[in-house]
Amino acid sequence: MAVAELDLRAADGAVRSLRPAPGGPPLGEGAVYALVRIDGHPVATVTCQVAAGQDPAQALVTAFRAREAAPGATSPAAPDRSPPAPLPPRTTVVVATRERAGQLARALDSLLAQDHPDFRVLVVDNAPRTTATRDLVTSRYGGRVDYAHEPRPGLAVAHNRGVAAADRAAPVVAFTDDDVIADPHWLSALTAPFAADPGLGCTTGLILPARLTTPAQILLESHGGFAKGFAPRLYDPAAPPAGEPLFPFTAGSFGSGANMAFRADALRAVGGFDPATGTGTPARGGDDLYAFVRVLAAGHRLRYTPDALVWHHHRETWQDLRNQAYGYGAGLTAYLTAILVRRPALLPALLVKVPRGLAHARAITAHRPDDAHAGGTATDMTHMKHMTQAPGAHGAQSYPWPRSLSRLERRGMLYGPLGYAKARLRARGGATGRTP
Repeated sequence: MAVAELDLRAADGAVRSLRPAPGGPPLGEGAVYALVRIDGHPVATVTCQVAAGQDPAQALVTAFRAREAAPGATSPAAPDRSPPAPLPPRTTVVVATRERAGQLARALDSLLAQDHPDFRVLVVDNAPRTTATRDLVTSRYGGRVDYAHEPRPGLAVAHNRGVAAADRAAPVVAFTDDDVIADPHWLSALTAPFAADPGLGCTTGLILPARLTTPAQILLESHGGFAKGFAPRLYDPAAPPAGEPLFPFTAGSFGSGANMAFRADALRAVGGFDPATGTGTPARGGDDLYAFVRVLAAGHRLRYTPDALVWHHHRETWQDLRNQAYGYGAGLTAYLTAILVRRPALLPALLVKVPRGLAHARAITAHRPDDAHAGGTATDMTHMKHMTQAPGAHGAQSYPWPRSLSRLERRGMLYGPLGYAKARLRARGGATGRTP
């Protein structure tokens, strides 16, 4: 599927622009997945088939209008018409990376094109085997990008190194990954809320696929990808959301580590990221979820803002998807274990929510067959190539999901606490990786 951006004018719905996703090929006939903007603000995604000789813009507009008119459809979120936000605060952007200099260069180019008025980019080179990352930063980005070396493997450890090395005059620390391309307005949209809300501890933003060129990428996006929808949301521990009985333990609904920012003092006050969580450790993930819950549990608010957009390059192969499915499950229970180890006072609140939590876990990991291939198990890539329902609506849980991946997620959930324990044991005898 081609990936594109369609921008419409609010006044009359006319097309302002249509272009491929950053770095993507020109649009033509075939399947298209598009971000729809209204006056520049992201409001929805839509898919369609562009016929030979058909105008892609018109095809997408028709599909978008049909989506709006469908029975039971939810209208796209209206663009924010509130007064302009205060000037975004000074920010350090941390990018942790390991031996992916080519992808890193693409990400850094997009970060240096941000419209934010006052920021620095810091690359954390995590347990490098070569000098490729250091050479890239010093030769191509010398004077524009800062560099820090972290010898211990693990994403949380690398993020903590970034927090420690961040500009102490910068009240906000933002994080993204080396496999994204940031929208030019990303950092301003992500950090401006801190200037407007002194009680805000964390912000997250929208993550969309930069490419959908393989069945694995399409299936991941169908499973929800990393996006959390197009409606701004505020999570306040003083006023828990009525529709989320598991709050704040459903941290996966808040956002993802490829697009997040923290008030630096709030993050440091809770000890930063738990170094026994995250990619690169036996826990496999959960470092971002741990930080979200710790900041909320400390009384700070968290805001999700879809105007803060990054385009993520999903992994391409079936094995990558298998690894991600297992890692998602492991990271979920590993972060919950970390929370209870680091903050035992939260145990009673978690125990009360265990029954609903188990039901929620079963729902989000359930096998869903492809209706177009009733009776099929959708366990191999040959079947995936014929899927007709992807990408699905984010959070709808109506997309196909193979039984093999469902099992892997659930196995990961069983493994997560053990993985966290292994990571804790591995960290003993060395530095903790926590922020100062």
